[in-house]
Amino acid sequence: MSCNPLEIKDPALPPTFSGYPTDDRSGWAEFRAEYERTHRDLWEATNAFVVEAGAPPLPDLEFIHESPDLNLYLYPEVADYRRSRPLGPTWQRLDSSVRETEAPFEIPERLRDGDGALIYLSLGSLGSADVELMRRLVDVLSRTPHRYIVAKGPRADEFELAENMWGEARVPQTSIIPQVDLVITHGGNNTTTEAVHFGKPMIVLPLFWDQYDNAQRVAELGFGVRLDTYRFEDEELTGAIERLLGDVALRARMARAGEEIRRRDGKRKAADLIEALGRRRRAGLG
Repeated sequence: MSCNPLEIKDPALPPTFSGYPTDDRSGWAEFRAEYERTHRDLWEATNAFVVEAGAPPLPDLEFIHESPDLNLYLYPEVADYRRSRPLGPTWQRLDSSVRETEAPFEIPERLRDGDGALIYLSLGSLGSADVELMRRLVDVLSRTPHRYIVAKGPRADEFELAENMWGEARVPQTSIIPQVDLVITHGGNNTTTEAVHFGKPMIVLPLFWDQYDNAQRVAELGFGVRLDTYRFEDEELTGAIERLLGDVALRARMARAGEEIRRRDGKRKAADLIEALGRRRRAGLG
């Protein structure tokens, strides 16, 4: 299964993990060369281990095999890239695969009837462990007229939330996102696809890896705003919030996209595909 569509290489698309725009190729070759320089030795060691274990060699500079039977491609079609090379017949798209294991969530009373929009803030386990970054976000957001649910992360005890906020170390994300008006995220693949699944615009503050690609894609599609995580000005963040909340056309477009994604029911599709493969194998059809 691939989560970031850029992990499936295509010469017409930006390099994986670069966060580069699709319409400007000026830095692509340099990034790819640096990626090879920094990953070649690791790939060679990994490939040697794989071959020694009896598996086929890995594709060049790839760290996982493509299945000859079934590959599940997890990314909403509405957010995907235009490829110059179509994917092979073993690839099947899941527009989303959202967890249903989270507990139901009721908006805390202190936020339930307040003024302003309801906004969800989560930078993932690693991002929220940056206490200084979380403190800065809390400070900036405390001066807005909105209400916030905050995933505080593994160092939750080391910073306090403002009066217009509620949060805990871990919160039931997929039960919260449907109830909010906007998501502020690090751009991890789960949160990004879940926000699109529920039709919510995003402000993305990427930290590493596929988060840069997701942040750029959200910005390119107009699904939200990408900000520099450590160098944004206060007014950039607060301005993006007001702009996205006030964009009625965007909110309607995101809602329609979410409805279609939920209708396609990626989890059921995945289960059907896996069961069909199992039946073929049992029947000796490969």
